[in-house]
Amino acid sequence: MEISGSTAFYAGLSTIQTGQNRVDQAAGQIANNTIEGSVTSQSSEVQVDRLRSVDRSQQSDLTSSMVEMAQGKFQVELGVKVAKASDEMLGTLIDTFA
Repeated sequence: MEISGSTAFYAGLSTIQTGQNRVDQAAGQIANNTIEGSVTSQSSEVQVDRLRSVDRSQQSDLTSSMVEMAQGKFQVELGVKVAKASDEMLGTLIDTFA
């Protein structure tokens, strides 16, 4: 009997990788917004009024980035559960038929 790679196991690993990429991208966006915010906070008083509308959109971007990061975290956690369940199932099958 030949045992090839478990499709569910690889699906779990792929989900982990996708979730990690999502977290990385969201963290990068948050960091970029933070850097831009600190630069604009040092601008002159004349520019502050113009930047307030931009600041509101950046807050929206920050919120969506935080949501993306949370979704990535859950995606990684679920991928781990899938990979672990698949690994346990494979171990059970091998022990039963060995």
